[in-house]
Amino acid sequence: MEMGILKDIVVIFALATGVNLLFNKIKIPTIVGYLLTGILAGPHLLSLVSDEHQIELLAEIGVALLLFTIGMEFSLKHLLRIRRIVFLGGFLQVFLTAGVFYLVSIIYHLDWQTGIFIGFLTALSSSALVLKLLQERSELSSNYGRTVLGILIFQDILLVPLLLFTNILSDNTVDLNKELINLGLKAAFIIALVYVGNKWLLPKLLHLIALTKNQELFMMSIFLICFSIALLTSHLGMSIAFGAFLAGLMISESEYSHNAFANLVPFKDTFTSFFFVSIGMLLDFSFIMDNPWLVTSSVILVIVLKTFIAGGTGFFLGHTFRGTVVVGLALSQVGEFSFILAKIGYSLTILSSYYYQLFLAVAVITMAITPFLMRLSMPLANLLLKLPLPEFMVKGLFPLKEISFPELKNHLVIIGKDSAATKLSLMASYFDIPHVSIVFDPAKAKEKMDAGDKVVYGDAVNEPILLKAYVDKANIVVVSVGDLIPSMAIIEKIRRINKNIRIVVRAKYISNVEQLYNLGADQVVPEKMEIAINMFNRVLLERQYPNKEINRMLTHIRNMHLGVFNEKDKVNKPTLIDELPSVSISALKVDAESQAEGKTIRELNLRQQTGVNVLAIKRNDQIMEHPLPSTQLLTSDIVYVLGDPEQTNRAAELFGG
Repeated sequence: MEMGILKDIVVIFALATGVNLLFNKIKIPTIVGYLLTGILAGPHLLSLVSDEHQIELLAEIGVALLLFTIGMEFSLKHLLRIRRIVFLGGFLQVFLTAGVFYLVSIIYHLDWQTGIFIGFLTALSSSALVLKLLQERSELSSNYGRTVLGILIFQDILLVPLLLFTNILSDNTVDLNKELINLGLKAAFIIALVYVGNKWLLPKLLHLIALTKNQELFMMSIFLICFSIALLTSHLGMSIAFGAFLAGLMISESEYSHNAFANLVPFKDTFTSFFFVSIGMLLDFSFIMDNPWLVTSSVILVIVLKTFIAGGTGFFLGHTFRGTVVVGLALSQVGEFSFILAKIGYSLTILSSYYYQLFLAVAVITMAITPFLMRLSMPLANLLLKLPLPEFMVKGLFPLKEISFPELKNHLVIIGKDSAATKLSLMASYFDIPHVSIVFDPAKAKEKMDAGDKVVYGDAVNEPILLKAYVDKANIVVVSVGDLIPSMAIIEKIRRINKNIRIVVRAKYISNVEQLYNLGADQVVPEKMEIAINMFNRVLLERQYPNKEINRMLTHIRNMHLGVFNEKDKVNKPTLIDELPSVSISALKVDAESQAEGKTIRELNLRQQTGVNVLAIKRNDQIMEHPLPSTQLLTSDIVYVLGDPEQTNRAAELFGG
């Protein structure tokens, strides 16, 4: 490595660290910090970086790794499910945007070649930026996340035809038929390669490498797969990033993809930062200072028009008003592949120097604004929903059919669409516990409805949605949303509707616990800490610590981290049962034709025969605490007894049919 590139890396890391330390304190996204780092270090301001080409190379590696991890996270099956979004949604968004901006270019008196070229430049959005933001917010699998991803995939696929189209705009002698045949052959080859690699080749290869139990060899093979497929697509005229995405899809079905994903994250984040720095370096502040009104009006025009067109595409695909707003703002910027096209267009004189500089300014500024727009998308949608909008706009063109179920009481309400909420619903169904799920994802809601589950589709922040799930009559609700702000809003609404309901909330971080308890949560489960505690519990069990000691140690850990809030969580308090690990409370059902059926507790002589003590009896919905010796046991009664496993087993023989 030359000393020049090493110096540049040190300068970028030092500057990015300083900028993001400041930005972190004032809650500004790190992506904006990287863009600002590029602006400061670039040739148009402080000129701290000497070898921009090497930085661009590192940036390409970062984008490739980002798209590779997204391909692994998404999988080929998911891609096939959203093929309608990819091709229909992507086609509508790209060509409508290109058409609208071509009409705008006529107002600026540009020739038709430049107008069409600018239309396609502005139609493309930033895969690297938007997908990174969605990945950080865990929204890639959401309904609007899938739509955004599908449209971005179409844009990436379109890069090759657009490169061909750029050559046609500058040179009318290109043999179009020959180029189209070549393009078709390349596409067929790529589709076949992805299918064969996903189905047979790569799962077997990774299995053979994993059998060596050599982590270094495994990671080397992962990098080899990523960059070799990226290199192949690059030779075929496609982008390196799109090739990396295809490589991720090829290994997504492998059982080793999760291990690869976890190990790639640090590399991805480091190299992706170079991409945003390299984009910032392109911005020429002198051009902005000379043309402030032109740049400002162009940025506003691009964001507004792209938001309306992309949002309209999302609405056409069936999104609710909220989803429409989110999709529109997520795709409102100009993308990184537009820089490639713009550079080629500038070299072929399709773009003049003046419009090339205007494009660079608009592209960098719209990318810098995007994190803020995506953060504001939901609050903006909620604000606009207060307007008297038509029902079809609010619910979408293809609203889910409302399912009606009888009024429930003393039931469980599960709020969330993540795997924890899904598994909790399955467990409740398995044990016939009455429950209702509130899911804010039409695809998952429909899937659960088709399976016969009681599901309310909608945002649990809204009281009417909570009332449809009979939250006012439920006795427990589980909020498994994860993000702090929506969780807080949901708790506040639930507590207002039902003062006595028990609220259990999943939190990402321990730092969120205090706020959730203060709003009315009865029990907060910090998922990262509980995972660590669960693993530590298994370690202690393997080392054969007594149960009493384990309970004390885990309670001490929770007290250390949760402090006073742990006192509110009765589940974590040590009890007499914790002190007597061999004794437990068990629920035994009285079966028909069992020895216990029709007899009183005195007649059964349970204490002498089995050693257990009867604590309570549940008959239908009634609980009889401290039953009398004269209490008769009936079929289907649930008898709660206290005893050790051997005593409980003897009692179970009397209660069994």
